[in-house]
Amino acid sequence: MTARRNFKRRVRARAAKTGESYTSALRHFRSTSTGDVMPEAKHLRVAVAQTVLRDDPRDRDAIRASGAEIRRLMHEARDSDARLIHFPEGALCWAHKAKMSVNGPDQIGPADWDRAEWDVLRHELAQIMELARRLQLWAVVGSIHRLTPPHRPHNSLYVISDRGEVATRYDERMLSNTKITYMYSPGSAPVTFEVDGVRFGLSAGMEVHFPETFIEYEQLDVDCVLFSTAGAPEPAESWLFAAEAQAHAATNSYWVSYAVDARHAASAPSGVFSWDGTWHAWCPSEERPAVIVAEISDDPGNLARPWRRKARAGIYEPHLVHDDPRSNDRSVV
Repeated sequence: MTARRNFKRRVRARAAKTGESYTSALRHFRSTSTGDVMPEAKHLRVAVAQTVLRDDPRDRDAIRASGAEIRRLMHEARDSDARLIHFPEGALCWAHKAKMSVNGPDQIGPADWDRAEWDVLRHELAQIMELARRLQLWAVVGSIHRLTPPHRPHNSLYVISDRGEVATRYDERMLSNTKITYMYSPGSAPVTFEVDGVRFGLSAGMEVHFPETFIEYEQLDVDCVLFSTAGAPEPAESWLFAAEAQAHAATNSYWVSYAVDARHAASAPSGVFSWDGTWHAWCPSEERPAVIVAEISDDPGNLARPWRRKARAGIYEPHLVHDDPRSNDRSVV
């Protein structure tokens, strides 16, 4: 009984500290049959943004406008006590295939990356990094990463730490036909990082169509995948991207942050899916920049993930029936 009283006291203490109800606070604890208390879940406030898509790397003013918008939303996120803000694919700069084509806008061809304003991109990214340091805020920012010519750039997500440093970078791996034919070099590996003990994976572009990418991150033991996209070619069809992201959250039992540009807000705005596949929070369904903040957590008591891992590892094998005619004969009732 003493152990049970101590357990209840810990739940009540959390409820008093956070303002949650007792039931909500209880979700963060799991007691065992022996009365022991499992480790308290780790929590992190994550902001997800939707931004205006500016699609011409040659346009210095547009790149500067994107940088200013990113920094404004970073301030909003920090004012809401977020520790990390997640931006869409190409939030700082996205490349339109026609505008970058060496053949001009009337005929799609290889992208001419010499015309990109690389110096402006570096300057804006440096300002974002400095603001992350001042706000002590992690930021995941979509942009283009230049390689050594003649190699094409990567379509990337920069992970900027709360010390104002590029902690790591994810390069989109599953490229569309246009991207791989004319525009980018593909990435080669999954990327994970941790903030305050919460483990994140990264995905971009059209990779939501590839379940193996999200299964891989489950195997890498992430608590949340940050998926950044520019959405479907037609904004009204972007609900499919969101539906697939939602399904990956449910089938892998982890959180998914879904960041898309504001053109798609009416169909499926930026938001966060819980580990059970439900919409947890979302931006306004309006075509404008916005940010929403959600508290995500790991869950030491979540039995779905370990069970799925056992099933995939062959837990059923010892129980398979090989010598019963009623099992082998598909025509009997």
